[in-house]
Amino acid sequence: MFYWVVKAVLGPFLHLLFRPWAEGKENVPRHGPAILAGNHLSFADHFFGPLPLPRKVISLGKAEYFTGKGVKGFFTRLFFTGVGTVPIDRSGGKASEAALRTGLRVLREGELLGIYPEGTRSPDGRLYKGKTGVARLALESRVPVIPWAMVDTFEMMPPGRPFPKFGIRPGVRYGKPLDFSRYYGMEEDRLVLRAVTDEIMYALMELSGQEYVDKYAASAKVELARAARRAAQSSS
Repeated sequence: MFYWVVKAVLGPFLHLLFRPWAEGKENVPRHGPAILAGNHLSFADHFFGPLPLPRKVISLGKAEYFTGKGVKGFFTRLFFTGVGTVPIDRSGGKASEAALRTGLRVLREGELLGIYPEGTRSPDGRLYKGKTGVARLALESRVPVIPWAMVDTFEMMPPGRPFPKFGIRPGVRYGKPLDFSRYYGMEEDRLVLRAVTDEIMYALMELSGQEYVDKYAASAKVELARAARRAAQSSS
Protein backbone atom coordinates (compact mmCIF):
# COMPACT_ATOMS: atom_id res chain seq x y z
CA MET A 1 0.00 0.00 0.00
CA PHE A 2 2.81 2.44 0.90
CA TYR A 3 4.28 1.95 -2.61
CA TRP A 4 1.08 3.20 -4.23
CA VAL A 5 0.79 6.12 -1.82
CA VAL A 6 4.34 7.23 -2.70
CA LYS A 7 3.63 6.81 -6.41
CA ALA A 8 0.35 8.72 -6.19
CA VAL A 9 2.05 11.60 -4.40
CA LEU A 10 5.29 11.75 -6.41
CA GLY A 11 3.93 10.79 -9.83
CA PRO A 12 2.05 14.01 -10.73
CA PHE A 13 4.88 16.10 -9.23
CA LEU A 14 7.54 14.35 -11.35
CA HIS A 15 5.42 14.59 -14.51
CA LEU A 16 4.89 18.31 -13.97
CA LEU A 17 8.55 19.12 -13.32
CA PHE A 18 10.37 16.79 -15.71
CA ARG A 19 7.86 15.63 -18.36
CA PRO A 20 9.28 12.08 -18.52
CA TRP A 21 8.57 9.89 -21.55
CA ALA A 22 8.28 6.14 -22.03
CA GLU A 23 8.32 3.70 -24.95
CA GLY A 24 7.34 0.03 -25.11
CA LYS A 25 5.11 -0.19 -22.05
CA GLU A 26 3.12 -2.86 -23.91
CA ASN A 27 6.14 -5.17 -23.62
CA VAL A 28 5.73 -5.42 -19.83
CA PRO A 29 3.14 -8.10 -18.92
CA ARG A 30 0.08 -6.86 -17.04
CA HIS A 31 0.03 -10.04 -14.94
CA GLY A 32 2.47 -12.69 -13.81
CA PRO A 33 6.18 -12.69 -12.97
CA ALA A 34 8.91 -11.15 -15.09
CA ILE A 35 12.40 -9.70 -14.65
CA LEU A 36 13.00 -6.08 -15.61
CA ALA A 37 16.74 -5.88 -16.31
CA GLY A 38 17.98 -2.32 -16.61
CA ASN A 39 21.00 -0.13 -17.11
CA HIS A 40 21.82 2.00 -14.08
CA LEU A 41 22.76 5.60 -14.77
CA SER A 42 21.47 7.55 -11.81
CA PHE A 43 19.70 7.55 -8.47
CA ALA A 44 16.80 8.99 -10.49
CA ASP A 45 16.32 5.58 -12.15
CA HIS A 46 14.49 4.44 -9.00
CA PHE A 47 11.83 7.06 -9.75
CA PHE A 48 11.51 7.19 -13.51
CA GLY A 49 11.94 3.50 -14.38
CA PRO A 50 8.80 2.21 -12.62
CA LEU A 51 6.81 5.46 -13.00
CA PRO A 52 4.99 4.64 -16.29
CA LEU A 53 3.95 1.13 -15.25
CA PRO A 54 0.58 0.27 -13.69
CA ARG A 55 2.23 -2.57 -11.74
CA LYS A 56 4.47 -2.54 -8.70
CA VAL A 57 8.16 -3.13 -9.41
CA ILE A 58 10.11 -4.76 -6.59
CA SER A 59 13.87 -4.23 -6.64
CA LEU A 60 16.76 -5.65 -4.64
CA GLY A 61 18.84 -3.04 -2.79
CA LYS A 62 21.83 -3.19 -0.52
CA ALA A 63 21.02 -3.71 3.15
CA GLU A 64 22.90 -0.52 4.09
CA TYR A 65 19.96 1.48 2.75
CA PHE A 66 17.91 0.14 5.67
CA THR A 67 20.41 0.32 8.53
CA GLY A 68 21.29 4.02 8.66
CA LYS A 69 20.97 5.97 11.89
CA GLY A 70 19.30 9.24 12.76
CA VAL A 71 16.99 11.35 10.63
CA LYS A 72 18.84 10.62 7.38
CA GLY A 73 18.67 6.88 8.02
CA PHE A 74 14.95 7.09 8.77
CA PHE A 75 14.13 8.91 5.54
CA THR A 76 16.41 6.64 3.52
CA ARG A 77 14.57 3.57 4.84
CA LEU A 78 11.25 5.27 4.20
CA PHE A 79 12.16 6.11 0.62
CA PHE A 80 13.47 2.68 -0.37
CA THR A 81 10.53 0.96 1.29
CA GLY A 82 8.24 3.31 -0.62
CA VAL A 83 9.78 2.48 -3.99
CA GLY A 84 9.49 -1.27 -3.41
CA THR A 85 13.09 -2.13 -2.51
CA VAL A 86 13.85 -5.38 -0.66
CA PRO A 87 17.10 -5.31 1.37
CA ILE A 88 19.82 -7.84 0.55
CA ASP A 89 23.36 -8.48 1.75
CA ARG A 90 25.73 -7.88 -1.20
CA SER A 91 28.96 -8.95 0.49
CA GLY A 92 29.33 -12.03 -1.73
CA GLY A 93 29.50 -15.78 -1.10
CA LYS A 94 26.52 -17.03 0.90
CA ALA A 95 25.09 -13.51 0.84
CA SER A 96 24.90 -13.64 -2.97
CA GLU A 97 23.06 -16.94 -2.77
CA ALA A 98 20.62 -15.41 -0.28
CA ALA A 99 20.01 -12.51 -2.67
CA LEU A 100 19.26 -14.98 -5.45
CA ARG A 101 16.77 -16.80 -3.23
CA THR A 102 15.10 -13.50 -2.36
CA GLY A 103 14.72 -12.66 -6.04
CA LEU A 104 13.28 -16.10 -6.78
CA ARG A 105 10.78 -15.69 -3.95
CA VAL A 106 9.60 -12.37 -5.39
CA LEU A 107 9.12 -14.01 -8.80
CA ARG A 108 7.32 -17.04 -7.34
CA GLU A 109 4.84 -14.59 -5.83
CA GLY A 110 4.03 -13.39 -9.35
CA GLU A 111 5.70 -9.97 -9.05
CA LEU A 112 7.81 -7.83 -11.36
CA LEU A 113 11.44 -7.89 -10.20
CA GLY A 114 13.66 -4.98 -11.18
CA ILE A 115 17.39 -5.64 -11.29
CA TYR A 116 20.48 -3.75 -12.49
CA PRO A 117 22.94 -6.32 -13.91
CA GLU A 118 25.84 -3.84 -13.77
CA GLY A 119 25.59 -4.02 -9.97
CA THR A 120 26.15 -0.30 -9.42
CA ARG A 121 25.59 3.01 -11.17
CA SER A 122 27.68 3.80 -14.22
CA PRO A 123 30.47 6.22 -13.27
CA ASP A 124 30.51 7.96 -16.67
CA GLY A 125 27.27 7.22 -18.49
CA ARG A 126 28.58 4.22 -20.43
CA LEU A 127 27.15 0.69 -20.21
CA TYR A 128 29.31 -1.78 -18.33
CA LYS A 129 29.62 -5.56 -18.21
CA GLY A 130 26.72 -7.34 -16.51
CA LYS A 131 27.05 -9.70 -13.58
CA THR A 132 25.61 -13.17 -14.13
CA GLY A 133 23.16 -13.13 -11.22
CA VAL A 134 20.45 -11.91 -13.58
CA ALA A 135 21.04 -14.96 -15.79
CA ARG A 136 20.71 -17.36 -12.86
CA LEU A 137 17.48 -15.69 -11.84
CA ALA A 138 16.10 -15.95 -15.36
CA LEU A 139 17.01 -19.61 -15.82
CA GLU A 140 15.95 -20.79 -12.37
CA SER A 141 12.67 -18.88 -12.37
CA ARG A 142 11.93 -19.53 -16.07
CA VAL A 143 10.29 -16.16 -16.50
CA PRO A 144 10.78 -13.66 -19.34
CA VAL A 145 13.39 -10.91 -19.11
CA ILE A 146 12.36 -7.43 -20.26
CA PRO A 147 15.25 -5.03 -21.00
CA TRP A 148 14.62 -1.73 -19.26
CA ALA A 149 16.77 1.13 -20.61
CA MET A 150 16.94 4.51 -18.91
CA VAL A 151 17.78 7.49 -21.12
CA ASP A 152 19.27 10.85 -20.07
CA THR A 153 19.05 10.22 -16.33
CA PHE A 154 22.85 10.40 -16.12
CA GLU A 155 22.80 13.88 -17.64
CA MET A 156 19.96 14.89 -15.36
CA MET A 157 21.41 13.52 -12.11
CA PRO A 158 24.86 11.92 -12.36
CA PRO A 159 26.34 10.09 -9.35
CA GLY A 160 27.32 12.56 -6.64
CA ARG A 161 24.81 15.22 -7.64
CA PRO A 162 22.25 15.65 -4.79
CA PHE A 163 19.49 17.24 -6.90
CA PRO A 164 18.42 16.75 -10.53
CA LYS A 165 18.98 19.29 -13.27
CA PHE A 166 15.91 20.86 -14.79
CA GLY A 167 15.39 21.10 -18.54
CA ILE A 168 16.35 17.47 -19.23
CA ARG A 169 13.53 15.04 -20.00
CA PRO A 170 14.32 11.56 -18.65
CA GLY A 171 13.02 8.59 -20.55
CA VAL A 172 12.69 4.83 -20.37
CA ARG A 173 12.42 2.21 -23.11
CA TYR A 174 11.00 -1.23 -22.33
CA GLY A 175 12.23 -3.78 -24.87
CA LYS A 176 10.58 -6.93 -26.11
CA PRO A 177 10.77 -9.89 -23.69
CA LEU A 178 13.84 -12.07 -24.07
CA ASP A 179 13.23 -15.83 -24.12
CA PHE A 180 15.97 -18.03 -22.67
CA SER A 181 14.02 -21.30 -22.61
CA ARG A 182 16.72 -22.94 -24.75
CA TYR A 183 19.01 -22.74 -21.72
CA TYR A 184 16.62 -24.06 -19.05
CA GLY A 185 18.31 -26.65 -16.84
CA MET A 186 21.77 -25.20 -17.56
CA GLU A 187 21.91 -22.60 -14.80
CA GLU A 188 25.09 -24.10 -13.33
CA ASP A 189 27.03 -23.69 -16.59
CA ARG A 190 29.18 -20.56 -16.33
CA LEU A 191 29.48 -20.17 -20.10
CA VAL A 192 25.71 -20.26 -20.44
CA LEU A 193 25.28 -17.71 -17.65
CA ARG A 194 27.74 -15.39 -19.38
CA ALA A 195 26.01 -15.84 -22.76
CA VAL A 196 22.59 -15.03 -21.28
CA THR A 197 23.94 -12.00 -19.42
CA ASP A 198 25.74 -10.69 -22.51
CA GLU A 199 22.54 -11.04 -24.56
CA ILE A 200 20.69 -8.95 -21.98
CA MET A 201 23.42 -6.30 -21.99
CA TYR A 202 23.43 -6.19 -25.80
CA ALA A 203 19.67 -5.56 -25.77
CA LEU A 204 20.21 -2.74 -23.27
CA MET A 205 22.95 -1.24 -25.43
CA GLU A 206 20.61 -1.29 -28.44
CA LEU A 207 17.77 0.33 -26.50
CA SER A 208 19.81 2.96 -24.67
CA GLY A 209 22.33 3.88 -27.36
CA GLN A 210 25.12 3.74 -24.77
CA GLU A 211 28.72 2.88 -25.51
CA TYR A 212 29.52 -0.58 -24.09
CA VAL A 213 32.61 -1.19 -21.95
CA ASP A 214 33.76 -4.79 -21.39
CA LYS A 215 34.63 -4.39 -17.73
CA TYR A 216 32.67 -4.19 -14.49
CA ALA A 217 31.42 -0.78 -13.38
CA ALA A 218 32.83 -1.32 -9.88
CA SER A 219 36.33 -1.79 -11.36
CA ALA A 220 35.92 1.32 -13.49
CA LYS A 221 34.98 3.32 -10.38
CA VAL A 222 38.17 2.19 -8.64
CA GLU A 223 40.27 3.16 -11.66
CA LEU A 224 38.64 6.58 -11.90
CA ALA A 225 39.19 7.20 -8.18
CA ARG A 226 42.88 6.28 -8.51
CA ALA A 227 43.27 8.58 -11.51
CA ALA A 228 41.64 11.43 -9.59
CA ARG A 229 44.00 10.90 -6.64
CA ARG A 230 47.05 10.88 -8.93
CA ALA A 231 45.85 14.07 -10.62
CA ALA A 232 45.33 15.74 -7.25
CA GLN A 233 48.79 14.69 -6.05
CA SER A 234 50.50 15.93 -9.20
CA SER A 235 48.81 19.32 -8.98
CA SER A 236 49.64 19.86 -5.31
